[in-house]
Amino acid sequence: MRALSLKHYLTLSAAAMFGTAGFAQDAIIPTFDQIGVEVAGYEAGDPVMTQEEYAAANQIFFERCAGCHGVLRKGATGKPLTVDITRDLGFDYMHDMITYGSPAGMPNWGTSGDLSEEQISLMARYLLIDPATPPEWGMGQTRESWEVLVAPEDRPTEKMNDIDIDNIFSVTLRDAGQVALIDGSSYEIITVLDTGYAVHISRVSASGRYLYVIGRDAVINMIDLWMETPATVATVKVGLEARSVETSKYEGYEDQYAIAGAYWPPQYTIMDGDTLEPLKIVSTRGMTYDDQEFHPEPRVAAIVASHEHPEFIVNVKETGRVLMVDYSDLENFSVTSIAAERFLHDGGFDSTGRYFLTAANARGKVVVIDTLEDELVAVTETGGVTPHPGRGANFVHPVYGPVWATSHLGDDSIALIGTDPVDHPDQAWQVVQQIYGLGGGALFIKTNPTSNHLYIDAALNPDPVISSSVAVYNIDELGQENPEPTMLPLGEWAGIEGGQVRALQPEFNRDGNEVWFSMWNGKDQESAIVVVDDRTLELITVIKDERLITPTGKFNVYNTRNDIY
Repeated sequence: MRALSLKHYLTLSAAAMFGTAGFAQDAIIPTFDQIGVEVAGYEAGDPVMTQEEYAAANQIFFERCAGCHGVLRKGATGKPLTVDITRDLGFDYMHDMITYGSPAGMPNWGTSGDLSEEQISLMARYLLIDPATPPEWGMGQTRESWEVLVAPEDRPTEKMNDIDIDNIFSVTLRDAGQVALIDGSSYEIITVLDTGYAVHISRVSASGRYLYVIGRDAVINMIDLWMETPATVATVKVGLEARSVETSKYEGYEDQYAIAGAYWPPQYTIMDGDTLEPLKIVSTRGMTYDDQEFHPEPRVAAIVASHEHPEFIVNVKETGRVLMVDYSDLENFSVTSIAAERFLHDGGFDSTGRYFLTAANARGKVVVIDTLEDELVAVTETGGVTPHPGRGANFVHPVYGPVWATSHLGDDSIALIGTDPVDHPDQAWQVVQQIYGLGGGALFIKTNPTSNHLYIDAALNPDPVISSSVAVYNIDELGQENPEPTMLPLGEWAGIEGGQVRALQPEFNRDGNEVWFSMWNGKDQESAIVVVDDRTLELITVIKDERLITPTGKFNVYNTRNDIY
């Protein structure tokens, strides 16, 4: 085991993502006449870009684009950007799309100020040439990256602080490569910890002691919340790009294992829950469930821990398979592969914890898995464009009983799906109602068992008024015809000037009476967190701190540990 600094991790990630030393410099860059595309200011024999520009574009694509469009640019949540498409569309089209975005969820990287005119031109040209194929990442590299900073025997035997751990919020500071742990009662920052780049999710061990966060560069931090000041006790890097981490929660296996899924290479890694020691790596490359054609990049999206069996539920995006990974015996390893639907993304459990509902977002559907029987129950058309639920939202509809809701990245619709096959069998796994938010670009939807409100953001909408606001529905009014939401002008409440502030990911506190929203702005601009009273929909406070750089995802320890959403 060898110590690796955050700077080294990020350097390693960038180098490995686009090849070992010399890869970018050795790339063959075509000329404009070779690709058959004209760009104003360039001659036919000019290279599309220099080697230095190519390396810079690779890094921007990793940070901003690969998550939706794929490392190989074959698309999923975002549209495919292979050269047969981009060259036909041409430079000007690509330039304008990057600049202005679209209400269907493509961010407006130019008008928001996130990318300069020079960077936009660079990326529009970059998309006209073939993508780089990064190298593999196996057990050797994973074990080399693994580090135990504080061994289990050297950790506290009891809680050493007076923090209400259940009411901690783990807040991603995206572009800083950090997470902030914030006290949900005092609104004070407990500590800021270095992590991988752009932490995607935070997950909590079954005991509630350990917090696991994973960056998009596939670096995992294991944080001990019992320490006097919570700190990282182990780290590992499980690939070159990743999104998901989870821990074992079935009775008798609490805190025993952790699992992480990678976008590149397409694989998942099972680790020791106390140390993050890598134990098993499994590739997800294989045949698509429908066409039975080989796919080279079937990325691992959402992972959740089953409450019914000692299993991890693993979404394989491009092949359309849900894997029920049995962790009870890693030597005699068993996986049940459920053919579901392609482009599986994110999702969560229904209110009983038995059924897993997950978006097949590029197909406009939600897949329902019975985790007790390990079988497919339904594939439901949502009626919207690109469902993007986060973990979804569970509540009791005044007419249709228990439902789970998803918002959509591609339009303003919200689909309410019945989840009670016992007392409401006619509505089970059907869209029982469509309601509408503020516009396309929604990333998250949320409620709480104690709340009578349903919150929907529109963070990726190019309109700055819409992107800085959220829609709120009164659940009691959903039985009415054409119910109308209340719009909360969070950007105005935050009092932030400059940039395009994006309000995203409503997250409740432990008691379910407050809702926290990230106000995500540019890296060099002011950001904040807005806290709203769920009962009155009035502002409680605005958390501002120079350390809150690009806050995005927030995860309350109690709600995350107990799958409450």
